[in-house]
Amino acid sequence: MPFEPIAPRSVPEDVYEQIVEGVLSGDLPAGETLPSERELARVLGVSRPAVREALRRVASAGFVTIRQGQGTRVLDPIATGGLDLLPRLLVRNGQLVPGVMRSMVEARALIAPKVAELAARRCGDDTVQSLRACVDRLATGTDPVAQQVVALEFWGGVVDAAESIAFRLMFNSLRAAYEPALPALAAVLEPEVGNVEGYRAVVDAIAGRRPAEAEKAARALLAPATAALLELCETISDDSSAGSDTEG
Repeated sequence: MPFEPIAPRSVPEDVYEQIVEGVLSGDLPAGETLPSERELARVLGVSRPAVREALRRVASAGFVTIRQGQGTRVLDPIATGGLDLLPRLLVRNGQLVPGVMRSMVEARALIAPKVAELAARRCGDDTVQSLRACVDRLATGTDPVAQQVVALEFWGGVVDAAESIAFRLMFNSLRAAYEPALPALAAVLEPEVGNVEGYRAVVDAIAGRRPAEAEKAARALLAPATAALLELCETISDDSSAGSDTEG
């Protein structure tokens, strides 16, 4: 990977971004050893402390491992990274990556019903009121992208009602990856966010402390958009393959 000089402002952040982008793009493949701190500082035109700070961040994020006497070795981010990678993996070079998108759609379809079930077991009255308020906003809204934001708020409330830190952190990562793609996915998801009665069914089951019914209602609400999104993934994948074949 050809390294580029860094502007003096926000130096560690820029060094971090160059290395991370190199790993994600494959320009810095797993198993490769990075140049020494001294060499990186020379090539990038920055100080060694800036390089050292950036490498510590890159190591903390799971992109490299630093061992005394063995240098800095690039890791496979998929094998070692966390959910915080999803936003960077979902969109590459301005395009949705179908495999990453498919995995997110599948995770959404599997996890959300379980979260709704847990919410029905644990939620309080304040949460139910908040969820009903979200549904009321869905019923009166007209902007497709804004409606999806409300839907995300709804599911955030369901996750909070489930009282699961793990699911909350997963939701945060999925939301961070999903939000930049909202405009592109608005048309596909519009039937779901427009299914006000489907959302009401989820809330009613949660409010009534009926876990099995809440899971079933959530699954039914998500099913049509899940099928449409998976079909979209296939279309994007086929288009990408056709483009590669044409270029070849």
